Amino acid sequence: MIRSETPADTDAIAALTTAAFLNAPHSSHTEAFIVNSLRRAGALSVSLVAEQGGELVGHVATSPVVIADGTPGWHGLGPISVLPEHQEKGIGSSLMQAALQALSEQGAAGIMLVGEPGYYRRFGFHNQPQLVYPDIPPEYFMVLPFTDALPRGTVLFHEAFGATS
Repeated sequence: MIRSETPADTDAIAALTTAAFLNAPHSSHTEAFIVNSLRRAGALSVSLVAEQGGELVGHVATSPVVIADGTPGWHGLGPISVLPEHQEKGIGSSLMQAALQALSEQGAAGIMLVGEPGYYRRFGFHNQPQLVYPDIPPEYFMVLPFTDALPRGTVLFHEAFGATS
């Protein structure tokens, strides 16, 4: 079952996010701090959990981004987390689809992320040369527009993405 997070889910989301990224090779291991920081800042535009048998097994968050050209309505994905023992069962894909649907229903212009192209391309994400995320190889920065209008310029994710505690 996928649903919106509630205040009672906060600790379980932090624990599952930490567990999901514990052995991830490109992780800074700050993902749980990022989610908590986004929540404290009121910057979670979507925060959904996957629940199975009364246990939270996955979470996805999105938050608004700033684009240099001033285009509004764009959001950043992340993190998206699934407990290791529940990975490769479609939970992450279900969370992704639910987050995309929620943003679309909110009237978002699109979503962007930093991630593995082999995974995210299947959801329709692709590279856009006119959008730049600094210090990241361009092939790992992808967008999924919900409209025909594409912004231009450097993208800044919320300052919570710098959280270290």
